[in-house]
Amino acid sequence: MGVIPTSEPDLERGDDENTSRVVRVVRRLLDVVVAAALLGLTSPVLAVAALAIKLESRGPVLFRQTRLGQHRQPFTLYKLRGMYIDARERWPELYAYDSLEPAAAAEMRFHQERDPRVTRVGRFLRRTSIDELPNLVNVLRGDMHLVGPRPEIPELAPYYVGAAARILEAKPGLTSLPKSTGRDSLTFAETVALDLQYLRRRSLRLDLRILAMTAVTVLTQRNVEPGG
Repeated sequence: MGVIPTSEPDLERGDDENTSRVVRVVRRLLDVVVAAALLGLTSPVLAVAALAIKLESRGPVLFRQTRLGQHRQPFTLYKLRGMYIDARERWPELYAYDSLEPAAAAEMRFHQERDPRVTRVGRFLRRTSIDELPNLVNVLRGDMHLVGPRPEIPELAPYYVGAAARILEAKPGLTSLPKSTGRDSLTFAETVALDLQYLRRRSLRLDLRILAMTAVTVLTQRNVEPGG
């Protein structure tokens, strides 16, 4: 069921357990300091966004979804809700993950043009990445790093085979190499390939570079598909 070649080089060097204790401590310190600072700085933005969500459509402000953390351990990911509460009924075929052929899964994109599930406020939140600010709570909790592979949903785990399975062993990140480069323009297979590339090259220097690239990508709104 895999979607990419399984003959990637050994990725042991990219695993958290094989990183020196000093690097792990520095990475965790960076996660906490930056996440806490960003939450404080963006709290007025979050308050305005929460009000806009409540005024436009029924449902909670926060969207909670199960994702796979380090060693495939499930955790609850927090985002601002950008979809109608009946999103599955509006596009049910999009959730038929178990019926996807490998070729179709490889070409899948996570954000679709003219997505009927997305609210007007949600389109703005996605375009500006404001919807992902609650992910910072996950970083503070230790569920995620600031930088790491994309946190995957359990339904897509069977498509990670061979070398790609290493991605689900690493702690995911708020941002990633795919998000900082291609963002919504990438297919599932392209995203997996870039996550593997990140794990092979992983370092604090690369993390800082990805954070800087992400800031530029968000500010310029490049390669973003808000679903409108």
